[in-house]
Amino acid sequence: MFLLAIFIAVPSFIAAAGRSDLYYTLTAVALLSIASAGVWLTFYIGRINIGQGAFALIGAYVSAILVTKVGMSFWLSLPLSGLFAAGVAIVIGVPILRLRGVYFAMISLVLTQVVTLTALALPVTNGAKGITSIPLPGGVSILGLTLIPDFATLENPRLAFYYAACVLMVLTFGAMYRLVNSRLGHLCRSMQQNEELASSIGVNISYIRVIVFAISSFLGGIGGAMFGSIAQSVYPSSFQVADSVNFMLNCFLGGLGYVFGPMLGTLVLYFGWDLLFELGRFQLLAYSSLLIILMLFLPNGLLSLRLPGKKGADK
Repeated sequence: MFLLAIFIAVPSFIAAAGRSDLYYTLTAVALLSIASAGVWLTFYIGRINIGQGAFALIGAYVSAILVTKVGMSFWLSLPLSGLFAAGVAIVIGVPILRLRGVYFAMISLVLTQVVTLTALALPVTNGAKGITSIPLPGGVSILGLTLIPDFATLENPRLAFYYAACVLMVLTFGAMYRLVNSRLGHLCRSMQQNEELASSIGVNISYIRVIVFAISSFLGGIGGAMFGSIAQSVYPSSFQVADSVNFMLNCFLGGLGYVFGPMLGTLVLYFGWDLLFELGRFQLLAYSSLLIILMLFLPNGLLSLRLPGKKGADK
C-alpha cells in the first residue's frame, strides 16, 4: 500500500490538483528522511549524532565536482559521493567514536561547521561562490534500452526527481529494516544497552561502531548529492548546523525505537514548520512549544501511538 501511495496515488493527486510545486516539497522530505535514517543508525549504537549535515555537504560537493569538473555521470557520482562521505567518517570516526554521550554529541556538532569552513577555503569548491550550473542528471541506457531518461529532455524534471528520491528512500529503509534484523543489528542493540558487556562476550565494538558510522555517513552523502543535483548548485551554506539538529529531531519525533521513525518524523517536522508559517514572528515559538509537548507526552515518538509497547527494530 505504501509503494502504491507514493508512486501512483501521490503523483495522480498532484496532477489532478495542478500543484506540481509539491513534487519538490515531497522530494525534499524523501531525501531528508534518508539523511535522518543515517542519524537514527548512530542512535542505534548509543551515539548522539548532530553532525549529519557535514556528510550531506561533503556528498553534495563531491557529486558536483565529479559532474562539473570531471564530466562524470551523476548516477555514477551518486554512490561515489556516499562512499567518499563514508571514507571521511571512517577516518574521523576511529578517534571520536570512543567518546560517549554529550562528549560525542559536542564533537559531532562542530563537524558541519568544520566542513563549511573547509569548503570556503578549498579552491576546488570555489569558496563562497560555490559550484553552480550543475547539469541535470543524464540518461542511462544498456544495450539500447533506456533505464533512466535524460532529465533535461523531460517536460517535468520535478516528477523525475520525485521518483528517483522515492526509490532511494524505499531502498534505504528496506536496507535499514534488513540491517536491524540481522546479526549486526542484534550486536548493535547489545552495544546500545551495555558496551562493556558486549565487549566481554567477544563483540568487536570498535569495529562495529566505525562500520555503522560509515553507513550513516553514506546515507547523508547520497542525500546531499541528490539535493545538489535538484538545486543545480552547492554552496558552503547548503547544509548548516541547524540542518544537523533537524536530522536528529526527525528521529526523536518519529521514534528512536522504530526503523521508520525518521521517515514519519521528517514528514511531520517539514510540513509542521510550513503550516505554522501563518503565525509570523510567533512561528518559531509555536514550533518549539509543540515539539516540547510532543516529547513530553510521546517520549517514544509518534509511532508509539500506533505500535504501543513494541520495538520498531523488531518490525
